[in-house]
Amino acid sequence: MKNQATALPNTSAPAGLVAQAALNRPRRTVQGLLQAGDITQEAADAAERWCRNYVFGYFDYLEHTGPAPHGQTVRHDAVSWQMVRAQAMGRITAVRDALGLCAHQRLRMMLVDDLSFRAMGEALFPAISSSSAQRKIAAQCALVLEQLAALEVTLRRAEQAKKASRRKKADVEKKVVQP
Repeated sequence: MKNQATALPNTSAPAGLVAQAALNRPRRTVQGLLQAGDITQEAADAAERWCRNYVFGYFDYLEHTGPAPHGQTVRHDAVSWQMVRAQAMGRITAVRDALGLCAHQRLRMMLVDDLSFRAMGEALFPAISSSSAQRKIAAQCALVLEQLAALEVTLRRAEQAKKASRRKKADVEKKVVQP
């Protein structure tokens, strides 16, 4: 896929550079939760996929996770590029609809804005002490990441069942058409 960059509305840096920096830096919060044993590797992987979808959907930037095998690159025209981008936005919207706006906000703060638990706690719980707010937000983020991983499994199974149903329907239609 090609890389496209557009300017962010409130910054002078191209979105591609901002997004690339966001994708390349280690996510301290996710790594901290993973190392503490608060989340599973599946939850950390789900967080990475969510972040890639978010960056692609909102900033129009996609980064390959590894080099494509020789001769297997995909080229998109403007329409197909936007269709793939719309699918990424659809996945983000599905997560937001399933988990709620508060979960979406925590995912964005943790994965896209790369805020520390302390900064998130101070922003979301200004009336309590920083250490209490930090503990609360860390627990909330761990819960949201585990929910994200479980939701991905559910959505994947639903998509597989949908495909299997379509295949079964097509097989039935073939048998009816053929004498």
